[in-house]
Amino acid sequence: MAERIDGHEEKLELSGKAIAALQEFYCERHQKEQRFEELKTVAEQNDADVKWSMEMFTEDWNASQFWYSDDTAVVLAKELLRGVTSQMNIAIVSAPSAFVQLKNLLSTEDFPKGKPNVCLLEYDERFSIFPEFVRYDFERPLKLEETMKGKYDRILCDPPFLSTDCQTKAAMTVRWLSRTSPGEEASVKPRIIVCTGERMEETIYKLYPGIRTTTFEPRHSQDRLSNDFRCYANFHSEQWSFK
Repeated sequence: MAERIDGHEEKLELSGKAIAALQEFYCERHQKEQRFEELKTVAEQNDADVKWSMEMFTEDWNASQFWYSDDTAVVLAKELLRGVTSQMNIAIVSAPSAFVQLKNLLSTEDFPKGKPNVCLLEYDERFSIFPEFVRYDFERPLKLEETMKGKYDRILCDPPFLSTDCQTKAAMTVRWLSRTSPGEEASVKPRIIVCTGERMEETIYKLYPGIRTTTFEPRHSQDRLSNDFRCYANFHSEQWSFK
């Protein structure tokens, strides 16, 4: 590396600390790339003995990533799976930590009527290691495969940002995904769960007719998120009642 000074090139040298920091950066990046490839291989093998954990995926706070605590993720996953059949479809929108626990439950629990079909709609490409991954950007709420329209019986949505714009676009996605056509599994309305900040309550009521605030309060890993979070749903559960 060189810098031109008064018509002459002068070689620039990094300090020992700068070189060490640069080496550490490249080492960490290499380790992450290796770890990603290992996870991808495991996911492709679909090994039922693998227990997935969100510790495998570092949160990116700049992208508004705050993972649920394991307890919260398990509660939400169990509600999505309660009473499912092999004919049902579940969509998880922008809530990868719930998806990971759902995968664990599908591997360890018995489902007498068969396992549902599951998809994860997510922006973070790291989760593309899972075959259930569908690339999703809330800024383009309906840019999805046409075959997904009106297909889903259970939907969990956690919009990434506490803004009316983001909430509205996420709700467009949820409505588009929700099963609306008559069918064997459409005798009851789709079950919708939305987890977001308490201050978005009025907006949620406007966007999702029939949805109500529940008594269940989602928690995040190590309580990193300071905003009061709420769980909204359009159905009763063993885990919650309506406020």
